[in-house]
Amino acid sequence: MPLSVVIEKRLAEFTLTVEFAAGDRPLSILGASGAGKTMLLRCIAGLEKPERGRIVLQDRVLFDSDTRVNLPAREREVGMLFQDYALFPHRTVAENVGFGITDLADRQRVERMRELSTQMLMDALVERYPRELSGGEQQRVALARALATRPQALLLDEPLSSLDTHLRSRISLLLQETFAQYRRPALMVTHNIEEAYRMSEELLVLQRGRVAAIGRKEEIFQRPASAEVARLTGCKNISRVEAKGDGSFFATDWGLRLKGRRAANEATRFAGIRAHHIAWMRRHPDAPAPENVVPCWLARISETPFGMTVFLRTRETERASDEIELQAELTKQEWMGVRAEEQPWMVGMAAENIFLMDS
Repeated sequence: MPLSVVIEKRLAEFTLTVEFAAGDRPLSILGASGAGKTMLLRCIAGLEKPERGRIVLQDRVLFDSDTRVNLPAREREVGMLFQDYALFPHRTVAENVGFGITDLADRQRVERMRELSTQMLMDALVERYPRELSGGEQQRVALARALATRPQALLLDEPLSSLDTHLRSRISLLLQETFAQYRRPALMVTHNIEEAYRMSEELLVLQRGRVAAIGRKEEIFQRPASAEVARLTGCKNISRVEAKGDGSFFATDWGLRLKGRRAANEATRFAGIRAHHIAWMRRHPDAPAPENVVPCWLARISETPFGMTVFLRTRETERASDEIELQAELTKQEWMGVRAEEQPWMVGMAAENIFLMDS
């Protein structure tokens, strides 16, 4: 792999202990705030020094605690896009972008800056100062500066977090185009599940300084390794379980007996199903309920511009709001049809959509 990272770095609350490799496709690093995501990037970039480990980029050793190799940041050939952009306020856009280009003749340097200005749609901005730019414009300048030296790896720390919805969409498309052309290791830190899924084919989930999961995004979302990975990847419905002898399980937090994608056993601790996989079924009062189809009652709803989150109870008796068992996500059109139906609603949780976890 072009990038190999094995490091340990002591932090205030835990030790960042990470081992992974990245290829020429973007890798999203997902995790809660304080999980060690930014520190991991800073160690790769040479802005922080691990206690021990080894970092290799394109067969170049950037850091090795055993042989005492620790290349300074300027020699690592790593481009980093900081969360706060970190532009030089007293330099123009052109000067910010060209700051790190020291290995080219003046003419080539100007050509490289012009090429990036066009690529990042900022030809009209080159003579401006950062204070004269919008957030999206500053983001483009920071990205151009990170790419200016043609780095061997690109590190992006929450590149979309401070942008409004419109700019977030535009910069997201720009980043996807950049990744398609870059074809070198690109690591993007985020705590936004949708961004991680949209921007990368590969995910690394970091939990309190340790790799909780790494691999293809589809595999991690469909088969999370643990309840914590399921939560970090946006699963709203997780229950403790008691395995039954026939492979089914009793979900103690939902009060339901169900079957999952695989048979539950003594090692099974949790079950999960994503909110968009909960389905409304037609009622047939005289027929026995099919497998994994259960009655539910409405607890409350939460509306977004484009959909509805429906909070369900699996018992008819009133319960406190913090004891709501299930969340389902519907389009507004689907909700209009569901709300007209008499309660209890028959809700289906297909076995292939219920994943079981041992930890």
